[in-house]
Amino acid sequence: MKKYYTRACNFYFGPTSQRNIRKKISLPLNGSDLISFDKIEIINRDKSKIINIKDVNKLSKNLKIKIRKDLKHIKQKKNLKRLTLSDIPILMGIVNLTPDSFSDGGKYNKKNSAKKHVNNLLLNGAKIIDIGGESTRPGAGDITPTKEWDRIKSVLKIFKKKKCLISLDTRKSFVMKKASKIRVDIINDVSGLIYDSETINFLKKTKKPFIIHHMKGTPKNMQIKPSYKNVLLDIYDFFETKLKYIRKLGIKHNNIILDPGIGFGKNLKHNITLLKNISIFHSLGLPIMLGLSRKRFIKDISKKNDTKERLGGTISSCIQSYLQGVQILRVHDVKEINQAFKVFKKLQN
Repeated sequence: MKKYYTRACNFYFGPTSQRNIRKKISLPLNGSDLISFDKIEIINRDKSKIINIKDVNKLSKNLKIKIRKDLKHIKQKKNLKRLTLSDIPILMGIVNLTPDSFSDGGKYNKKNSAKKHVNNLLLNGAKIIDIGGESTRPGAGDITPTKEWDRIKSVLKIFKKKKCLISLDTRKSFVMKKASKIRVDIINDVSGLIYDSETINFLKKTKKPFIIHHMKGTPKNMQIKPSYKNVLLDIYDFFETKLKYIRKLGIKHNNIILDPGIGFGKNLKHNITLLKNISIFHSLGLPIMLGLSRKRFIKDISKKNDTKERLGGTISSCIQSYLQGVQILRVHDVKEINQAFKVFKKLQN
């Protein structure tokens, strides 16, 4: 029996009620009154077709049941503990406390420079701060849990009274447990919760919100000829399988974010396919996060126009993601991206 997937498409920006008054039947995306859609793409591994929302009733009985279930997930408002996702995008500011991260390694390793950087991120609109002590750039090797913890422990203390959410970027339960004694609101494990067998037990016990991230392989080998049968559907199946697995192990809450892992075991074609069709993941019923900031795909596309910072490519890909309802964007340049969205949304309205 063929498996079908539902992707919301043909988005409309403006009050849904105005759209429907004009006889253009649309549905709200993620419970928003400002972003709606009036078509869906029905996909299987052989082919796909785009239909109007009003034509769902013309589908076969079994397919209609499946599509209606997906539409329910696409329409519903997504929330995260202590964070309102109605005013998107939510910006997650990056604080790398590493000597070897791909674009800012070594810049914020000292407590004073890190504190200044955090204050600037918050002042300029970041609602979440993602702090990490291990580089997971392509080709990076592992470091010990104690070394990773030593890099972040003093800086983590400055977050105790900050009015923001703290995301901990780590694959190691040792670091999660140590950091939780100071303050952690979200766990961001780029391994997809498989690097450390204790991680899921920690998440079950603490009931902390977390990010399910997709990465093919490890940072050391992930960019060595990555391949998929169908990158979009393979990653969708990965999330669906992972969610069933963690439910079976006793994690029942929905404070979960999905990150398809742009640049983590993907070539240029894979990344472009994901970004052009990212709205497919809304049918899983959870918020979507993307880390697009300064990624290599920007260099691959821009070629001779590439700059070290890649701000232009980051902004354009962030806006493209927003246009498909992505809720959270993990970025370095919070000030500039926040400004871009303020101007873009004003012009849209």
